[in-house]
Amino acid sequence: MTESTTLDALTLQMLAWLDERPRTYGQTMEAWRTSCPRMPVWEDAVSARLVELRPEAGAGMNGAAVRVTAAGRARLRRAA
Repeated sequence: MTESTTLDALTLQMLAWLDERPRTYGQTMEAWRTSCPRMPVWEDAVSARLVELRPEAGAGMNGAAVRVTAAGRARLRRAA
């Protein structure tokens, strides 16, 4: 499996996980944070606009909602 294939599979896994139910930024970082520069799943998903952050009043950054965008849902549908 190439690095690109692995990264795409992980991105799809993260999108499916986020699409299951509402998640916060804190939950997402706890589950998907990586210190490996070769596996920037979160960063790539944000750059590709597959996910978005929605601030929640008074919740701070960790309480911000993370949502799969229309582009992210389209990517999930293509992979199904």
